Amino acid sequence: MTHPFLFFQWLADTIHVDVPYHVTYTWLVMLILILLAFFASRGLKQVPGGLQNFMEVVIAWLENMVDETMGHRGRAYFPLIATFALFILVSNLIALIPGFYPPTANLNTNAALALTVFAMTHIVGVKEHGVAYLKHFMGPILILAPLMFIIELISHLARPLSLSLRLFGNMYGHEIVLMIFLALVPFLLPVPMMLMGVLVAFIQTFVFTLLAMIYIGGALEEAH
Repeated sequence: MTHPFLFFQWLADTIHVDVPYHVTYTWLVMLILILLAFFASRGLKQVPGGLQNFMEVVIAWLENMVDETMGHRGRAYFPLIATFALFILVSNLIALIPGFYPPTANLNTNAALALTVFAMTHIVGVKEHGVAYLKHFMGPILILAPLMFIIELISHLARPLSLSLRLFGNMYGHEIVLMIFLALVPFLLPVPMMLMGVLVAFIQTFVFTLLAMIYIGGALEEAH
């Protein structure tokens, strides 16, 4: 099923620019986050108010979640985790605006995010432990190391797949259901689905961010 109308796709077709719509909406989300950061940090005050106060609450909540999930060593990776959370949340929420498409409803976007988590997990592991990071794949008993290595390898390779498909399935499925309701009854009936979409947007952001923290936090820990 194709989206009935996408503003940026119409704009790209009008000026004859062949850019995939999930890319143009990714650029839009990036622009929104850049402007949000600019206006929230402009003229910082000791007693915050307005947008600065709102963003400080969001950042404080994310910092607390990083501390609880990854420990104090996870603070070094807070910018990465916060970027994931804010990008995915804004991407999910713009789906509620008519004519806008969530980049997270495209598997390419989600695969890029998931592969970044996958790469960072092992980069962090090697950085923190060196060659000893391989102990994470060997299991607790030496005699079972060959078997455990295969199991752990399959488990780690499945992570980007599950991260990508979970977010894609929920966001794409919501888009399909919302389009069906809009086609059948354009007024009032889609409102409950849009309200549920807000809940889905926050839940999927939380799940992806939490799993990213667990994976990277696991690489920080010493193998036993």
